[in-house]
Amino acid sequence: MPDDIPTDGASPIPATPFGFSLSAPASWWEFDIRPEGREATIRGLVDERVREIPELAPYRPDLTTMLRSMAKDAHDSGALYMVSMAENFDGVPLSATVTVSVIGARNKQGVTLSTDPRAIAESLRTITPRREGDAWRKVTTVDVPEVGTAARTYGVEDVPVAQGDSRTLRMVLTQTYIPVPGTNAQVVLVSGASPVLDLAEAFHDIFDAVTSTFRFV
Repeated sequence: MPDDIPTDGASPIPATPFGFSLSAPASWWEFDIRPEGREATIRGLVDERVREIPELAPYRPDLTTMLRSMAKDAHDSGALYMVSMAENFDGVPLSATVTVSVIGARNKQGVTLSTDPRAIAESLRTITPRREGDAWRKVTTVDVPEVGTAARTYGVEDVPVAQGDSRTLRMVLTQTYIPVPGTNAQVVLVSGASPVLDLAEAFHDIFDAVTSTFRFV
């Protein structure tokens, strides 16, 4: 779990009466995921990082492509904010994202659901692997400092490649459901994901550390 999480990204949430802040490791990438601002900010960030670390120059196209894909996927999924890790170690890409979304507390039938973290946790399904290498999910509650109790799932899960696409991609996934103060209609979802399955335990710790910095502002 990282000891230093200095990069702070305070971001107002459109069409909601609140904003939030979230901090991530200084080496992670924070940028505009909207289509109109995506390309310019990614190019600028990659240029800046290559100036700081010239050894990354041969990997510039790979980093740009990876960040562009992460940003598009996050925006298409309805995320309002994303911070990501995109590194290339000896030709092996390592990536992870943490996104922040706001979801309504209603089911598909329009019935209002409880935003109490314990009730949310009770409604979430665990996944028990039948054999080694299967997908799995555990459900719990956690205390987010200065925010309070939140429901959480963590595991290795098969997630859709894209909305409306039947294909799936196995990911390390940590999802934390944080009730919005003063309303029973919205929940903030902080979701950490990485395709690097061999480092699942480490990424769960990292996602927990980043999520613990979430604050309403």
